[in-house]
Amino acid sequence: MRTLGASIRTARRTLPLIIGAACLTLALTGCSDEDGPAQARQTPSASTAPKPAPALSAAQALDVITRYSKINNEANADRDRRLLDTVEDGPLYAMSVSDYTETEGLPAKDREPYERWSYDLASAKLYIPRLADGQDRWFAAALSSEKGKAPSRLAVFAEQPHHKRWEMVSVVDLDSQKLPDVALDREGYATAVAANDNKQLAADADLLRTAVLANFTTGGTNTGSKVFAPTKASQRQVKVHSDAATRFGDKGTSVFDEADNRFTDAYALKTEDGGALVLFSHTHTQTDAVAHSGLQINPGKEDRAWLHDVPRMSIQYTFVCNDAATVPAKAEPSRLIGYTCARTDASGPPVPSWSHRA
Repeated sequence: MRTLGASIRTARRTLPLIIGAACLTLALTGCSDEDGPAQARQTPSASTAPKPAPALSAAQALDVITRYSKINNEANADRDRRLLDTVEDGPLYAMSVSDYTETEGLPAKDREPYERWSYDLASAKLYIPRLADGQDRWFAAALSSEKGKAPSRLAVFAEQPHHKRWEMVSVVDLDSQKLPDVALDREGYATAVAANDNKQLAADADLLRTAVLANFTTGGTNTGSKVFAPTKASQRQVKVHSDAATRFGDKGTSVFDEADNRFTDAYALKTEDGGALVLFSHTHTQTDAVAHSGLQINPGKEDRAWLHDVPRMSIQYTFVCNDAATVPAKAEPSRLIGYTCARTDASGPPVPSWSHRA
């Protein structure tokens, strides 16, 4: 079983987009002649105005990560969805629950014993943004679950306003241990920027999501290849598409398509080059089908929870994925630096003999 998982359930939404603090302007108020010369009142300049407060302190962020690790272990040991829901939300929760479901579909003898884990706080790299009053609070962290090893995973934690508690909403495994160059101020805090409709960036989260889907559905034709420079992550998605196209030969087909995405929230932090690190999610399907009657697709053991070992004419798998990309400020390609997917559903019509039996 994976050590992580989480996503917003249907009844919830992830936190809305964080935008930067508003600009300060000069305010002039005039007086009548009877009151004497007009007096100019100037709001504090950008250099003297107090900075927005950080989402939380570094010590508090480490406490959030420690609590997550502890409760995640307790929940995973018993596949306790309700307990897991107290520390996970968004796409991550959906992915974790799918792991529980997949495990429960296996015979007890085939289930691997659960192994406890924890994040190495000593190597954790925190990206805590300053936020204006009223903005929902969140932060990102680069993490490693192995002591002494550099972080290789980016996670987003968000405070759920209704419950007033912090939950992990997404996590992405990176292809490199070289972390994005997130811009930090003198106190070590990051700057949150708009992930969508941001004219200062070469691409926003919606365009990045479209490009990722293009990698899966078309092998990167048009949008995918235009938005992304070649990276291990983007090339791996393209390879998934090309491998699927030939996996069945002339006996069947395997096609990817965009799916309804419940997890549209995205998070962005300013990088040192003026661009941004953008963290977002997407959902896609993969439909496998036989070429003609007389053939059947036999589900694997990992599909048993959804397909119950029943041969199918076609199977549609649904995948929820978390993605991370660095986006430049100027009109240049972005870089997909990692993505993590989990199958969350599978369905399809049984072969006729099984249909009659049913």
